[in-house]
Amino acid sequence: VQAGVVPVRAFPVTAPGEGISIVSAEGRELVWIADPQRLAPQVRALIEEALAGREFMPEIRRIAAVSGYVTPCTWEVSTDRGDTRFVLPGEEAIRRLSRATLLIVDSHGVHYLVRDVAALDRASRKLLDRFL
Repeated sequence: VQAGVVPVRAFPVTAPGEGISIVSAEGRELVWIADPQRLAPQVRALIEEALAGREFMPEIRRIAAVSGYVTPCTWEVSTDRGDTRFVLPGEEAIRRLSRATLLIVDSHGVHYLVRDVAALDRASRKLLDRFL
């Protein structure tokens, strides 16, 4: 990947394997890659490495506990990247992306993804329901 350019997924949550834009430092699109799987393996690996360094969106698999039902409150969760705690600053920090998918932004601006609310265990869904 050339210096001064950045790869950006068009649909990082709903279709992460489709559509990548290569943008300049000013945010102008330079190249559109509709199907990254068609790239040469070496090029694809460079782009994936750059994306991994730029994207950090742990996926919540389980909500272990919340400190209270009034925000701000501390959440203890298990994610695809390990267990963590974060502060939910307000109920508006939970955004519904689709019927099943949520995006939660903590007090530091870290985005957490709940890919499928129905796939969470019953206790996690019960805790989450209090905020929806």
